[in-house]
Amino acid sequence: MNIQTLGGAIGESLGSSLTVRMSGVSAGWGALSLKPLSSGRVTSLFQTMVPTGYTKLQEERLAMVDLGAKPEALPHQNGYRPETSHTEGRRHLDRTARSSVTLSDCGDGSYSETEPMLPKGSLSGEEGSDARNMPKESPWAMALQILVPFLLAGFGTVSAGMVLDIVQHWEAFRYITEIFILVPALLGLKGNLEMTLASRLSTAVNVGKMDSPIEKWNLIIGNLALKQVQATVVGFLAAVAAVVLGWIPEGKFQMSHAVLLCSSSVATAFIASLLQGIIMVGVIVGSKKTGINPDNVATPIAASFGDLITLAILAWISQGLYNCLDSYSYVSTLVCAFFLCLTPLWIVISSKHPASRTLLYSGWEPVITAMVISSIGGLILDKTVSDPNLAGIVVYTPVINGIGGNLVAIQSSRISTHLHFHSAPGEVPEEAKGCYYPCRTFCGSGANHRSAQVLLLLVIPGHLIFLYTIHLMKSGHTTLTPIFMAVYLAAALLQVLLLLCIADWMVHSIWRSGKDPDSFSIPYLTALGDLLGTALLALSFHFLWLIGDQDSDVGD
Repeated sequence: MNIQTLGGAIGESLGSSLTVRMSGVSAGWGALSLKPLSSGRVTSLFQTMVPTGYTKLQEERLAMVDLGAKPEALPHQNGYRPETSHTEGRRHLDRTARSSVTLSDCGDGSYSETEPMLPKGSLSGEEGSDARNMPKESPWAMALQILVPFLLAGFGTVSAGMVLDIVQHWEAFRYITEIFILVPALLGLKGNLEMTLASRLSTAVNVGKMDSPIEKWNLIIGNLALKQVQATVVGFLAAVAAVVLGWIPEGKFQMSHAVLLCSSSVATAFIASLLQGIIMVGVIVGSKKTGINPDNVATPIAASFGDLITLAILAWISQGLYNCLDSYSYVSTLVCAFFLCLTPLWIVISSKHPASRTLLYSGWEPVITAMVISSIGGLILDKTVSDPNLAGIVVYTPVINGIGGNLVAIQSSRISTHLHFHSAPGEVPEEAKGCYYPCRTFCGSGANHRSAQVLLLLVIPGHLIFLYTIHLMKSGHTTLTPIFMAVYLAAALLQVLLLLCIADWMVHSIWRSGKDPDSFSIPYLTALGDLLGTALLALSFHFLWLIGDQDSDVGD
C-alpha cells in the first residue's frame, strides 16, 4: 500500500463530497470542500497535501509493516545508544494501528493527553517511534551530560540570589513587602511552564515526533502560544494570591499596591516566559542535532538563567512602577491591561494546534495548584525576611529552591520518557506496581534507579560550590561557619531526597490515571521544591539563631 492507492481508495469511498481538515505552516487550519472528482484527481490532491518526504517515509514504514522488517539500530553517539524495549506482539499491533490513516487523526479534537504534544499522528515520526528504541546511557555518560547544565543552572540561581539580596533594600520591596510573596510563584513559572515545555519536547524528540520540519514547527509554535496564555493567567493569579496572603495576617489593603502587584506580576511572567521559551526551543533542537539526550540537559538549562532573568525583570518593573505611583498612578493599570489584552491572540494561535488546544482546556489544574503552593512558600519567605535577624535567608532561597527543582525535573522527565517507551497509558511496569516505598526509588540497577542515585550524589558537592561562590562574591548576610554549612547541606539533602521519592510515586500515579506526566508532574514537583526548600531553610536559620550562630551584616 502507498499514498497513491490510499488516496484513491479514500476518494472512491467518500463519493461526491469530501471535507478535509488540513494544517499548514502559513495557511493555518481550515476546511476544504471538494466537488465530485475522479479517483485519479483525488489521488493527485492527496499528493499535493503530503510533502514528498512524508510520502517516502510513509511508504517505507508501511513496507516495513508488510515485510516484518526490523529497523537498523541507531548509531552510538555521546554515550547515548539504543536498546530493544518493546515486545514483538506490541510492535505488530502498534504498527498495524498506525498504518490505518483516518481523517480524525488530522485534528478533530480526539487528541489524547498521553500523546506528547503531537499535532498529527498519521503524518509524523510516530510510525517510527518503535524504530527508535529506548536510549541507554552509562552512569558516567549520564553524569557528564547532567553535570554541565546542572552547574550552569546552579550559577544562575546563585546570581538570582545575589540579585534578590540587593533588591530587597529597594524602596518597592521595602514598602510593598508582598512582592516577596510573588518571588517563589514567578520563579516557579520555570517549573510550571519552561520545564514542562522542556519535558514535553524532550519526550517528543526521544520518541521521534520532531523529525519532520512541518510538525516540529507546529509543535513549537503551539507550545509557545500556549505557554504565553498560561504565563499571563498565572502571573495575574499569583498577584491576586499575593494580595490576599499579604492582607490576611495584617488586615491592611491598598488598591494602588494591589494594582502595582498585578502589573508587575503579569508583565514579568509574560516577558520572562517568552524569552525563556525561545531559549528552550533552541536548546531542544540543538540537543537533537548533537545527539545529547535532551532529558538530561533541557530542564537544567531551562532554569540556568530563568531565575536571574525573571528576578531582574520583576525588580526593574516593580521599582519603575513604584516610582510612577504618585505622579502617574494610571501607568500600572495600563501596563496590566496591555498584557491581558494580548491573551486572546495567544489563545487563537494555540487553539489552531490539536495538542496545544487540548492542554489549553485541561492543563490548568497543575499550573494553578503549583502557583498556590509556591505562593505559600513566598508567604514563609516574606515573614522570615521581615525579621532583621534572619535577613541572610534571602540570598540562599533561590539557590536551594532552584537546585532542588532542577534535579527533580530531570528525574521526572526521565521517568516519563521511560513510561512512554515501555508502557501503554494507564499501565505501569511490573517494578512500579504495588504500594510505594522509598527504597524503590534508589535501590536497583534500572536506568531510573541509577539516575536517582546520580542526582542525589550531586547535591552536596553542587551546593558546596555554590556556597563558596556566594562567599567569594562577598554576598549575603551569613558567615560560612562549619555549623551553618552542616545545617544548610542537611536541609538541601533532605529536600532533594523527599522530592525524588515524591517524583517516583507521582509520575507513575499520573501515568496510571491516563494523563501525561510531562504536563502534570513537573509543576507540582517544582512547587513542592519551592515550599520544602523555603520551609527547611527558614527552620535552619531559626535553629542557627537559637544556638548562637548569628550574623546579620555580612555583605553589607
